[in-house]
Amino acid sequence: MTRLCDPVDISGHRNNTAVSAATDTKAGRFNVWGNSFAAEYLPAGGSLVHVAGVPFRFPPVCDGPDNVRCEGQFLEVPEGRYDWVHVLAASERRCEDTVGMHFADGAVDAEPLRVSDFWAAPAWFGEVRAFESLVMHYPHHVQRNVSALMWAQRVPVTRRAGLTGVRLPRNIAVHVFAVTLQRTEAGA
Repeated sequence: MTRLCDPVDISGHRNNTAVSAATDTKAGRFNVWGNSFAAEYLPAGGSLVHVAGVPFRFPPVCDGPDNVRCEGQFLEVPEGRYDWVHVLAASERRCEDTVGMHFADGAVDAEPLRVSDFWAAPAWFGEVRAFESLVMHYPHHVQRNVSALMWAQRVPVTRRAGLTGVRLPRNIAVHVFAVTLQRTEAGA
């Protein structure tokens, strides 16, 4: 599957910091309480990581914004036929929303984006647990025995046409850390 997958550069849309170092827990603001993922449990910033066979470009860690807090951003993608839009994401509470799939012919399809809670809990929507921070950062301390979870989820591209962009939902509870497109198999 890796040969069909292309990580998308979302660096221009990052607007939130959700990962912090134990020495600077105030830097993270995943939610209104200032909680954040512990950097020491996550991959190195900028590294290529694989989750369930899908490659993702992990965002910078402890070096500015590391995720897109969804506010309706439009992600331009290389025009092509794709089967899936894969995301590394977390949610302040489990969320169900929609993304807009924009096509070269002007069509726009609404597809479901479902992301489970970042507080340690089972996957509500069947996602794959991508990464787990075994401690939770609060603005003034590190809370042991409280995990934070990041999920690998996928959104279908059901229209058989050239996809040109993805409109993220207007839902600030949803945080997207990385996006990868999975191309349609040749001849499909």
